[in-house]
Amino acid sequence: MNSIKTELLKVVKGEIHSEKEFKKFYSVDASSYQIIPKIIIFPKNEQDVINIVKIAKKFKTTVTVRGAGTGLVGSALNKGIILDMKNFDSIKTNKNHVVVGTGVIKGILDKTLEKERKFFPPNPSIGSFCAIGGMLGNNSSGSRSLKYGSMIDNVLEVTIIDGNGKKIILPKDKKYSNKIIKKIKIDKKNFPKVSKNSSGYRIDKIKYENDSHKIIIGSEGTLGIITSAKLKVKDTPKKRILFVIEYFSIKNAIEDCNKIISTNPSAIEFVDEKTLQQINYKFQKNTKCLLFVEYDEKINQNQQKIKAIISKNNFIKFTKKLDIQLWWRYRDSSLFYSLKNTKKENRLPHVIEDAAVPIKKLTDLFSILKKINKKFKTKSIIYGHIGNGNLHVRLTSKKVQKPLINNITTEYFEEIISLGGTISAEHGDGLARSKFIRKQYGDVNYKSFRELKKIFDPNNILNPGKIIVKNSNNSKT
Repeated sequence: MNSIKTELLKVVKGEIHSEKEFKKFYSVDASSYQIIPKIIIFPKNEQDVINIVKIAKKFKTTVTVRGAGTGLVGSALNKGIILDMKNFDSIKTNKNHVVVGTGVIKGILDKTLEKERKFFPPNPSIGSFCAIGGMLGNNSSGSRSLKYGSMIDNVLEVTIIDGNGKKIILPKDKKYSNKIIKKIKIDKKNFPKVSKNSSGYRIDKIKYENDSHKIIIGSEGTLGIITSAKLKVKDTPKKRILFVIEYFSIKNAIEDCNKIISTNPSAIEFVDEKTLQQINYKFQKNTKCLLFVEYDEKINQNQQKIKAIISKNNFIKFTKKLDIQLWWRYRDSSLFYSLKNTKKENRLPHVIEDAAVPIKKLTDLFSILKKINKKFKTKSIIYGHIGNGNLHVRLTSKKVQKPLINNITTEYFEEIISLGGTISAEHGDGLARSKFIRKQYGDVNYKSFRELKKIFDPNNILNPGKIIVKNSNNSKT
């Protein structure tokens, strides 16, 4: 590594570190994995990134890009060079879009747009802390994806440095866009039938050359290092209304969810009994779960529609901005609540926490979890984006062993795939799920993934071991 560092010091303007404390810090993220990198670099500009990639290619080492380190599946961990993109923090606003550097923190972007009465729709629960680059890398979404879609639906253009050290702007680069289109062959039978999907490469979203940038969204830094992106922005809704509805059974909540979807809410979220117990409110004694339902247009019409659906249930209605924000904080704290109330030694790693199924299969999803808990003597905490069929599952066990984790994961994913679901709806594949991608997509789709990887990164230096799996990483869980 000394010879690589010598080469880097000649051409890179940003900071370069190989001290023990830096390597230790960048060996982990918010997942349960750890990989010790060799070098950490804070590139100062695009030319730095180009030079780094070319040197990495020359020395046959890896380059893995990192945002804020909030990922749950180890997407930003690897053995070679880690790029921290915090210096790419520019924000340029326009009427209907904003151009941002990949290191911009979502919370800062939100405050900037708020001054102009605009907002960027994807809203992960830890949105205040995650970087735009990371959100692009794993196709983040959040509670309002039901109406506004995921990152992939809200990006107009991306600028990347590919595995050859070449700067590419998609979809502007028609030659490169055409190459992408030619390599895509889709087997629809083996593609998830869901409204949210962050697993594999999203070849289903690329119909024309003008869609070519969408291949980068959700690619976890395996196809190119994003330096900037042009994002769609919307006018901030003048009003919002939030209903928090109590249910005595999950079955009834699912039934209502299917009805409520037809009223076009901006969000339908699910919170289970264990999570609602952490909320500072006195619910009815037998309440088993909650639905959070929000509207941001046609308020009067929509509240009449939902009241007709939930008339037999106890519910709270909020119209004041501060009240709505407070209750969304309760929902967004679900992961924190699940960790807070589980001993560290009983937590299973984030592996099955992000699946989604077609809405009509939600009852089956809960049945599968019940069966797994019984078979493997586990307990589950469940919350998430039920309107998209995407539920986050936090499993706990008194025996957290690797064979147990592998057996649960294999069985759960087989069931999810058989329902036409996806193994990841918004957190990505990373170290946790990449080995299951081929099983989910089948040989035809996986071959398209491999062909695309060859176009962008022929030497396999960009975040290897994620999505396209050749060799297992030397990681410890």
